[in-house]
Amino acid sequence: MCATCGCSSPHDHDHAHDDRGGQVIDLQQRVLARNDHLAEHNRTWLSDRGALAVNLMSSPGSGKTTLLERTVRELPAAVAVIEGDQETQFDAERIRATGRTAVQVNTGSGCHLDAAMVRRALGELDPRPGSVVFIENVGNLVCPALFDLGETVRVVIMSVTEGEDKPLKYPHMVRTADVVLLNKVDLLPHLDFDIDRFVGYLRQVNPHAPVLRVSARTGAGLADWYGWLRRAIRCQVAVTRGGHGDLTKTDSPVVGGHPGVGEHPHPVALQPVDSPP
Repeated sequence: MCATCGCSSPHDHDHAHDDRGGQVIDLQQRVLARNDHLAEHNRTWLSDRGALAVNLMSSPGSGKTTLLERTVRELPAAVAVIEGDQETQFDAERIRATGRTAVQVNTGSGCHLDAAMVRRALGELDPRPGSVVFIENVGNLVCPALFDLGETVRVVIMSVTEGEDKPLKYPHMVRTADVVLLNKVDLLPHLDFDIDRFVGYLRQVNPHAPVLRVSARTGAGLADWYGWLRRAIRCQVAVTRGGHGDLTKTDSPVVGGHPGVGEHPHPVALQPVDSPP
């Protein structure tokens, strides 16, 4: 796991790593345990403010930033954005150009955001009560799935240019998804992409998450995506008021399966948190 040999604490690899005796496994467990503790603080902080935190995860080139850019421009809600990338301010600048507030987090050699990074970013953002906080994770289908950030929901974005087999190649990422967006569907006439096969593979890993076909470029299917977000916002409002949020139904049509919530590694989506920040 990258967090044990360079992702969280970069160093030159001019040495060997001794994996004997379970030392690496023990370190992984301690790294994740510390991250989970910080994530719970983030979750409480966000819950106290009635904020919906959306963790956006994908591989590089899936169209994640373009989709987010259009979403924050068109979504009629208070929005704040945390942008994660190894280098540059490009993505945060794109979001700010829409008139929304954004903070860029550069991870250096790290391939994912973690709860500590998000906590610092939240302090800088200071999102308004009731906001939707989008967290655009570093483009990577492996490590971001392991690290709870304190988010309310997880959104996995895949594109038709990546091939139908991605759900089976990266099962942990898909398994944690609350919704899966299949992007760039405007390119389908030019590709040999089998949607039924894609959904079939995905259902082997995650039987419940809604699968929404979208095109960030043309706007196709975005009404379904915005409908899902509106329902998530309503659920979060209900939880904040002491009720119960339920995302097991959706106002939007899905592709290949029943709508529902995926298996989050920390099953906290839309649940109130009692621990103090």
